[in-house]
Formats: sequence, C-alpha cells, structure tokens
Amino acid sequence: MSSVAVIGGGLAGLAAAVALGDAGFEVDLYEARAFLGGRATSWPAGGEDTELVDNCQHVLLRCCGNLLDLYARLGVADRIHFHKEFCFIEPGGRQSYLRRGFLPAPNHFALSFLGLKFLSFRDKLAIARAVRAIPAERHRPDLDQISMADWLREKCQTPQAVERYWRQILVSAVNEELDRMAASHGFQVFWLGMIARADAYEMGVPSVPLRDLYAGAAMGAKVRIHERSAVTAVHMMEGCVAGLDVGGATERADHYVSALPFERLRPLLPELPVEWDEFEHSPITGIHLWFDRPITDLANATLLDRTIQWFFNKEGGRHVHLVVSASRSLTNMPRQGVIDLVLRELAEFFPAVHDAQLEKAHVVKEVRATFSALPGLEAKRPVAATAIPNFFLAGDWTRSGWPATMEGAVRSGYLAAEAVTRAVGHERAFLIPDIA
Repeated sequence: MSSVAVIGGGLAGLAAAVALGDAGFEVDLYEARAFLGGRATSWPAGGEDTELVDNCQHVLLRCCGNLLDLYARLGVADRIHFHKEFCFIEPGGRQSYLRRGFLPAPNHFALSFLGLKFLSFRDKLAIARAVRAIPAERHRPDLDQISMADWLREKCQTPQAVERYWRQILVSAVNEELDRMAASHGFQVFWLGMIARADAYEMGVPSVPLRDLYAGAAMGAKVRIHERSAVTAVHMMEGCVAGLDVGGATERADHYVSALPFERLRPLLPELPVEWDEFEHSPITGIHLWFDRPITDLANATLLDRTIQWFFNKEGGRHVHLVVSASRSLTNMPRQGVIDLVLRELAEFFPAVHDAQLEKAHVVKEVRATFSALPGLEAKRPVAATAIPNFFLAGDWTRSGWPATMEGAVRSGYLAAEAVTRAVGHERAFLIPDIA
C-alpha cells in the first residue's frame, strides 16, 4: 500500500492520518509542536505553574457526527460529557433554560422556549417566525452572498431577539459577528444543531484537558507521529511533490496531505491556485480565573448583554473558564485590562465573586483562531484535490461543508483521505453525511 505524509497534527491532520491508516496506508504525521491538537489544545498555565489549561473551551454538539466518529476511532469518546440544557443568565443573576421537551423535532424546544424569561413575547414571536422559515429557505442560492444580519433584518427580528438569542448562539458557534457571517453558516448551525433532530443540540465538553484527549490516543499501527518536526519546505519535481524538509532531512512519501492553516501553507506552496488574500482571521479569547472559593455550582452557562459570552466550571466553581468569540475588542487590550473587565462582568452574574479572592488568572488570545466566515467566501475555499496530483488539502478553511469548527476540521481530514484513496484507485468513504 502507498505511503502518505500528513503535515500538521491538528484535528484535520489527525482525521486524515487515522482514516488513511485504517485504510491500510503507511502514514507519517509531522507536527511542529511537542503535542497534538492544533488550535484545540492545552498549555501550561505559565511560570512555575504546570497545570494544563485549554487555550479556549472547545465544545461539540451531537450533530457533529464526524468529530464523534474520530473520537471513537481514537478511543476517547468516553471522555466527552454531554449536557442536555442551555442556561442563559442575565445581569443580576436571573436564569432561563432551553431544553428538549416531549414534542418531536422540530418542535422539541417549544415549551422551554416559551418559558425563556429574558425574551419578551414579541421577541419570541419574531424568533419563532424566523426559525420556521429556516427549513424552507436553507437551500436559497443567495445565502452565501448575504450576511446573517441581512437575513435577520429581512425576517424583521427585534433588536433584543437578535442580541440575546441569535447573536448569543451563532457568534459562539461560527466565531464571527452576524454582519460578517455568511447566512449559509448561520443556517447550517441552526438547522443541524437546533432543528433537524431533537437531541442534536446536546453540548459535549471534554472531561480532560484537550491535550490529554489526544495524548496516547489509538492512532493505529500504521500511523507514526513525529512531534517537534516542522516542515520548512516542500520540494517539487515534474509537477509533483517530491519531498519535505523536516529537521534538516528530506522526508518522502507517495502522497502528501497538508492540514496546515492557510497562513502557514502559503509560504510553503505559494503557487497553489488559492485566492490567499480573500481569507481573514477571526480571534477568540479565553480567560481562566482561579478563586479561593467556589463562585457557582453551575456547570456552564451563556451570559447575556456583556463581553463574556460563555462560562465553564472547571473545578468545583473555583476555577472558571470564560470565552469571548470574535473578540476583536480584546485583541489589543492589556492582559490586566481583560482580567479587570471580566471580573466586573462576572460579578454581575455571580454575586459570590464580590467576596472571593482571585488567586491567579490566565488570558489566552488566539488572534488566528479561525478563518472569518465572510459572505462570498465559500466558493473560494479550496477542495481536497489540487492541481498537484499527489498533494491534497485539509483544514477547517478548506471546503468542508462546515464553518471553522472542530467538526469542519475533521470533515476536511476525511475528505482529504477520500481524495487520496481515489487517486490510487481504491476509493473509500470516510465522511459521515449531515442530516439531509
């Protein structure tokens, strides 16, 4: 069987490597860092503190069939804990819950939705009209050309419905503001995660640090992992890739899969016919806070009307992880400024913060967290097969059929693996289709 070199050990690279290994290929995966996971990983808290903290809390939904498939292949599916309700908290501490009821999809949220206290009756009517329109309009040909904000205006959504419901869910899912998010991505999140299946919304949170999720995972006998092995050059010969520069040596394979972000692949193969300048980044900021006492017993919640969007309880209410998606307002803010801001906001939701002593804090700014899901970009995302016969693309920025999520990354890895099998004349299917 042929050999494959995979460049990059994020989720896209892991998915491609494991799928190809299972198909009988000899696979070498080259990762520049000393650990796997890419942008979905963990770091030591800093200084003398060796505790691993996630760079940002990465979650999945039940509808993420390919990510769940990868976890099963790696033997780590039992490390994901699923939550069956969303808690919305208003400043002042009032809580509302969105959870599945006894009605079948697409009406499974009907009763709990009517009971949401942070929305007025007028807001709920507007949201209900828009949600009912999604199944009928989700194949509209212009959804990639307009923003989600455009579509919400078209559907006469109230300001509070937009800010407290649509924005709260979609910005966290797609990592982009509504006026910069192609409506096609917003539709996909809502259709697959909230409408199509009654349990699809359930949110999975890893029970261990992300780095530990991949360390020691079952990669398969045919997959060799090379950490601290940055690819510094790609050699071409007669229109094909002939080898990779890795640590001063040239590594060769029959086929090559790049699972690098677009900004790292461009210097290696600038001649690829990719419209590089059309791709932009959107940042995510994660803030870890450790207190001398518990501030809440909630497992997680989405926080309304403030900079903080999500809260995750990491250690009995003493260690909490706060997440801000599309966090451009925080990118240039000094570390202490970010900490002061989130402490003020957090106290509005959890009064126990006033009496608690902050013992330490860690701020992670992922400036290049994801690509920006701009209107008009979908057609410019490259597919797995390239003009170079033995070179294939993976990565959440490629045309995976999803926005920049862990599911999108895994889908891209499976699509690249399928393209390799087609190239050798032994086509295999790895991708699990979305709900129709």
